[in-house]
Amino acid sequence: MVFSAIFAISVLKAVSAFSQPLQRADRNSQIAHEQLLDKAKRGGIDVYFEGDSITRRWGASDAQYREFLDNWRRNFFGWNAADFGWGADTVQNILWRLANGELDGVHPKIIVLLAGTNNVGAAPRTGVDEAAVIEVAEGIHAILDVMRRKAPAATVILTAVTPRRDRTGGMTLAPTIDAINSRLARLADGRRIRYISINDRLTGSGGRLAEGVTVDGLHLSVAGYQIWADALKPIFTELLGPPAATDHAPPPTADPSAPK
Repeated sequence: MVFSAIFAISVLKAVSAFSQPLQRADRNSQIAHEQLLDKAKRGGIDVYFEGDSITRRWGASDAQYREFLDNWRRNFFGWNAADFGWGADTVQNILWRLANGELDGVHPKIIVLLAGTNNVGAAPRTGVDEAAVIEVAEGIHAILDVMRRKAPAATVILTAVTPRRDRTGGMTLAPTIDAINSRLARLADGRRIRYISINDRLTGSGGRLAEGVTVDGLHLSVAGYQIWADALKPIFTELLGPPAATDHAPPPTADPSAPK
């Protein structure tokens, strides 16, 4: 009985830590946060994308991601969409950014969230990593709570964690990612929080990544982003109507350390 009580307390402490905001310590990330705060204050945003590098690369102005930004504009121009993703962020880092002003006063109509792959990491696994499942699920639950509080009128589109290779090139992370997504699906109510998964279109036979949908076994290619766009656009049209002829979202930002 004593052992069970100690174990329960340790689990509660771990869950609490997983849902706590965590600030990035590197100066580049701090400058990026300042950029995103400025973007938020500019207004004109109806669709707010949040996440890590998979989200960020799509709507960023870095020269090496120009083809991704071109794809972003082809799909979303007229819906006033702005990208607030930041590379290498964990769910706790995203939670910190949201808790520290990046969603304040924005009042988007739609929020698109994709997060959690950096908590999973690239280390090969044997079976399901239950600790990673709890960490991502609890962290995203906390993110959704902040989003509902700061943008109560927004519909949140919660995107399943996308498949990735481990550092050996294998797909040993698939059971853990599947378990995470099973938990995430249960966070959606189908109305104010909607869950979507594009993973069946990103994978082929044997659950391996389909040819050409990523650039490195993790980050999406133009083809991968188009698959995501194709899943999002019907929802955007349902909630916002067809895209307008003009767009009022603030301009995209770049990595502060990237060559100008």
